[in-house]
Amino acid sequence: MASQDWFDKDFYKVLGVSKDISAPELKKTYRKLARQFHPDSNPDDPKAESRFKEISEAHSVLSDPEQRKEYDQVRAMGSGARFQAGGQSGGFEDVFGGMFGGGAAGGAGQRYGGGQQGASFEDLLGGMFGGQAGPGGGPGFRGGPAKGRDLAANTTLDFGTAINGETIKLQPSGGRPMNVKIPAGVSDGQKIRLKAKGEPSPNGGEPGDLVLTVSVRKHPVFERDGNNLRVVVPVTFAEAVLGATIEVPTLGAAPVKLKVAPGTPSGRVLRVKGRGVTTAKATGDLLAEVQVAVPSHIPEAAREHLEAFTKAMPAENPRDDLIARARS
Repeated sequence: MASQDWFDKDFYKVLGVSKDISAPELKKTYRKLARQFHPDSNPDDPKAESRFKEISEAHSVLSDPEQRKEYDQVRAMGSGARFQAGGQSGGFEDVFGGMFGGGAAGGAGQRYGGGQQGASFEDLLGGMFGGQAGPGGGPGFRGGPAKGRDLAANTTLDFGTAINGETIKLQPSGGRPMNVKIPAGVSDGQKIRLKAKGEPSPNGGEPGDLVLTVSVRKHPVFERDGNNLRVVVPVTFAEAVLGATIEVPTLGAAPVKLKVAPGTPSGRVLRVKGRGVTTAKATGDLLAEVQVAVPSHIPEAAREHLEAFTKAMPAENPRDDLIARARS
């Protein structure tokens, strides 16, 4: 539903973008500005907070294809128009007179001829936007109760909270504090639309929504790969050569035991089924990447054994195949 102050607000200018900007570029620009002016990054700075609200309002309109189309139509109609008294040329009424085939209006209540005899200025607006004139003869853009305006907010979650889900307390800019349920498995940069958590309707309609953008902090051990979790697991040289049973950490649960086969090289991935990210649609696995740990210092006796081991092994260069393929 169009807002009457759209005539005076240039949302493209607020975001510093051109009118033909694509949706991906619009999103990229908004996220950059939101990070720059977010109240968390600018504590006790009312100017930054005001700028953040302007950016959020502009993005909420331009990111919605239907609202953006309606906004562009409203701005196109009001471009260069001025409300003037008593039939002065160049007025707002003249703009609509030219558009709909009528002459200059004598006043705000002037009716237009040509194609729709007796249609008032308010009737024309109502017909264009699917509504009727508002109470008192003013343009109400009314086609039933208007939905409240959507709000935009950002939140940063711990890695475990994003994976497992949790109810958090949120303070959106320009809104009241609220409890928000974060579903399990949300990812970094994901947007969550929370129904009826936006601004209330101005005339008894349903509230707007809250569009929440999620940032996820990195974990010191685990990394997300789709619905899988990855972890690098060091093993000793002897474990890699001879084979072993090792313990591997899991997210939020006890470690699990895995078998390392004899002769396992660095980079081999061992899979633990069902220990990844669980969402409403699927459950991922835990992927444990083996990394052979090389000691920086060894005792003299160990060095002697290692030298004897080297002499006992066949005389072969593991890099021969690499060099041959590089020359081909």
